[in-house]
Amino acid sequence: MIWLILLLVIAGLGLLWAAARQRRATGVPGGRLIYSDMAGWSKLEKPLYASNLGLTGKPDYLVEQGGHIIPVEVKTANPAQGPYDSHIYQLAAYCLLVTQVYGKRPRYGILHYTAGSRPGRTYAIDFTQALEEEVLEIIRQMQSVSLRKGVDRSHNQPQRCARCGYRSACDQALTQ
Repeated sequence: MIWLILLLVIAGLGLLWAAARQRRATGVPGGRLIYSDMAGWSKLEKPLYASNLGLTGKPDYLVEQGGHIIPVEVKTANPAQGPYDSHIYQLAAYCLLVTQVYGKRPRYGILHYTAGSRPGRTYAIDFTQALEEEVLEIIRQMQSVSLRKGVDRSHNQPQRCARCGYRSACDQALTQ
């Protein structure tokens, strides 16, 4: 009987260890998962929307931890020298959306890289006032450009066109 109890305790510890390892591999911090946009995890929720910013977005995860909501974005590319600026700005935009939708300003967001030369890298990006101002300025610039007619394609890369959400309406697409 004692052996059975000991075996069950060891099996339980093994399962806890495996679950913790799996959570670390996803880049999701500990806490209650309140939103997921990753296929297979849950039903896709509607995107976060802030009408006053003209901004819509779907972070991969939102985690509630200690009364704070943390946006998590998972990327397959893995830059050698730290996160790309574009990834940081995307995460900052999600922080803005969380502030608008939930009324709670995130202190930081998480970027998790799953592939590349150093897979499994995770970065906590502080959502500072300076970063907020930068991303608001980028949003203003993007909105200004989108109001103009005839915005030209900014690259010559067919693979980018192939993944673009505007490809079907674009008169400059490099792919069909």
